[in-house]
Amino acid sequence: MDTCASALELLGMLVYVGAWLCALTTTILPQWLTMSTALLPVESYELGLWETCVVQDVGGMECRAYDSLLGLSSDLKLARILMCASLAVGMLGILVAIPGLYLVNSCKEHGGYQTKRTLTVIGGVLGMVSGVLCLVPVSYMAHLAVIHFFDDKVPDVVPRWEFGDALFCGWVGGFLLIVAGLLLVSSCLCSQVEPQPALQRRYQVMSTDVNFRKRSEYV
Repeated sequence: MDTCASALELLGMLVYVGAWLCALTTTILPQWLTMSTALLPVESYELGLWETCVVQDVGGMECRAYDSLLGLSSDLKLARILMCASLAVGMLGILVAIPGLYLVNSCKEHGGYQTKRTLTVIGGVLGMVSGVLCLVPVSYMAHLAVIHFFDDKVPDVVPRWEFGDALFCGWVGGFLLIVAGLLLVSSCLCSQVEPQPALQRRYQVMSTDVNFRKRSEYV
């Protein structure tokens, strides 16, 4: 494998791990949506997938988990399922792609280089799927926030939910997961020729030399 393909593999794996950590942070953070009211300017509210928080300007923060799973809205249930699926698919892609790296000494006795390329491609595809699964709930929650924010039926005095930090972290993580998958797939496309081990090449050279000598003796 050439240097370009190896560099793409390493870059793809680094981006892959960083993007997966961003997706994990997005899932845990309670700042999916934020809301501040004019009646209580010293307090703001934060909505997450697992809990809601009240933040005070003096530095205090109190969070409370949701009481019941059945009492959650369908939007939060969908976001939970898709984010957990994104993390699971992303972790599976990382575990599959690591043995397929050229610098990792594994899978060389079972199909050799072709097996490693297959594992790398599968890991890259799983990374792209994980990125899409991460972007869907984040974008959907942002879409609902925009619709409710510009709803003319709601009076202006009523507070509205706005974008939180977790949404931006989720967009970054989902986009980087797709980029990491593309880098891994591109690294396999850059290396088309399977390298031969040094001992195999030496054996072929010695066999060719012996055959040439036998032919010379017969002549």
